[in-house]
Amino acid sequence: MLANLQGVAFLPFLLVTWSSAAFIISYVIAVLEGHVNPFLPYISDTGTTPPESGIFGFMINISAFLGKQSAATMYTRFKIVKKQSETSHFISPVFNIVSFGLGLVGCIGMCIVANFQELAVPVVHDGGALLAFVCGVIYTLLQSIISYKSCPRWNSVTMSRIRMVISAVSCAAVVPMIAFASLISITKLEWNPDEKDYKNHLGSAICEWTVAFGFIFYFLTFIPDFQDVTVKATLEIQNIE
Repeated sequence: MLANLQGVAFLPFLLVTWSSAAFIISYVIAVLEGHVNPFLPYISDTGTTPPESGIFGFMINISAFLGKQSAATMYTRFKIVKKQSETSHFISPVFNIVSFGLGLVGCIGMCIVANFQELAVPVVHDGGALLAFVCGVIYTLLQSIISYKSCPRWNSVTMSRIRMVISAVSCAAVVPMIAFASLISITKLEWNPDEKDYKNHLGSAICEWTVAFGFIFYFLTFIPDFQDVTVKATLEIQNIE
């Protein structure tokens, strides 16, 4: 894998590995500390109680904006599509801008989730989660359409189909995730299978993990597109005497 990270392919690679680590490390610590049930807690549940809450918030913030992570990957993808479309005219510039804008809104939602814990401010936390997941799945769907439009010059049909399948699964999972979550009458970390809302919690949690790792695998498919791309920074100073 590392041998194939030419150009700026390291951007989606870092995003995938860092985001996966954020979810897994927070989950492992939360389970070992006895803060959540090992079987399918919400992702947010694994980042609610110290010490895992600090690790979760720190890593998700970096994953959303800092370093070379999600926003940087989305921006690079936006610029790639813009440059390709200037020669092939396969997609409207507005379509590309809307896709990028929704992706950035999803990043903001991720930061809200990371910094406003589920039990402390549930309304803000849930609003951030809604932004992150809904805008995220729409972003992947729009990017899949862009991939199909750019075939065969800039994308293979196989890769376009893979992206569409991932985005379709994510879209299909986000609707029941929201529906199940809306039926839960109490916010808590530990659940008993005998409780009335347990099935709703379980269904929502399964869908949440499906959508989250759908995002991760989707960004993994960007690696081939980024291999032939280089980024250069230029500095111009005006009015120098």
